[in-house]
Amino acid sequence: MKDIELKLDNTSILPHSEVKGHITVNYPGRYDGVVINTQILDSNELVVYRSYNGKKISQNVSRLFISKDNMPDNIAEFTASIEFEPKEKHDVKFRVSIIEQHKEIENDVVFAKFSA
Repeated sequence: MKDIELKLDNTSILPHSEVKGHITVNYPGRYDGVVINTQILDSNELVVYRSYNGKKISQNVSRLFISKDNMPDNIAEFTASIEFEPKEKHDVKFRVSIIEQHKEIENDVVFAKFSA
């Protein structure tokens, strides 16, 4: 079992659709929280996070930190979207990391496909 695991409900993403993800932390040590970074390969566009654990995010954020205090049972869920029309297919890299005292301890990566 991995120390941190990221799963997406769907790895085929359409423009303006909701992306749902689930994070499970099995790390036995102390940690402050998790951070999710996303990159749309071969593009300058961003993935925008909309909510985590049922809480709406008011600003447009493209990097999301979730404190351990907001992760009951070491589990977190998030939603995100991509708000542009692609001219070609793109790979999207979702990377989640366990953070302790500003250092990355462990991470997991999932790739998705983005196209119109």
